[in-house]
Amino acid sequence: MIAASIAHLLCLSLLLLPGCSTQKPQDDAVTQAQTKSAPSDDFKDRLRRMVENQIRARGIENKAVLEAMMKVPRHRFVPANYIHLAYEDHPLPIGQDQTISQPYIVAYMTEAAEISKNEKVLEIGTGSGYQAAILGEMAKEIYTIEIIPELAERARQTLTELGYKNVYVKTGNGYEGWAEHAPYDGIVVTAAPDEVPKALLDQLAMNGKMVIPVGVTYQEMKIITRTSQGLSEKRTIPVRFVPMTGKPKK
Repeated sequence: MIAASIAHLLCLSLLLLPGCSTQKPQDDAVTQAQTKSAPSDDFKDRLRRMVENQIRARGIENKAVLEAMMKVPRHRFVPANYIHLAYEDHPLPIGQDQTISQPYIVAYMTEAAEISKNEKVLEIGTGSGYQAAILGEMAKEIYTIEIIPELAERARQTLTELGYKNVYVKTGNGYEGWAEHAPYDGIVVTAAPDEVPKALLDQLAMNGKMVIPVGVTYQEMKIITRTSQGLSEKRTIPVRFVPMTGKPKK
């Protein structure tokens, strides 16, 4: 399914690696680009090419995922000074030393989670809100947690402006999950812990899937499924994500 070099796979992540970008994020000074000043029609062709060339051509086949990727305007989730790169094949800085994922990796994780319309999904690591918006097109309810207050508020504002009434943003520690709305049919984690958090496993519904990058220096994507026989784990592609912060001390 994936015919790419390790170096290219590493650039599929949330973390901007050397060679993926030479520009420095502006942290708190960055502002979200608004479609009020940039008509969405200007981006339709770029969005179409992104889906066809970066996503469908690389093996993503799920029709609902492809349709979701076509609906969500990625340029609304990047800072104004990166708007011209919004539909390119790499992650971008969003401030606070965080990034918005490469479009392909968003599609890959969404397809791996096998989400359907009537399901409830937990996302850990809201970031810009882009992955949450894609999930919002796929499922009934999305609960997303961001540990950095400034990013949580910015994502909440963007998602509200775009009309996502089924996406709920919480400022909090992703290691704890969001127990009051558990169990979840899908859990998508967009930052890498050194091991799978137990609280997240406990909040995964029967037959639910968790898609999570795990590791420190070397990371790999894991797909964990809760079955009647217990938890099953599948290891897929090598990746490089920003570390998941907030791990409780033992």
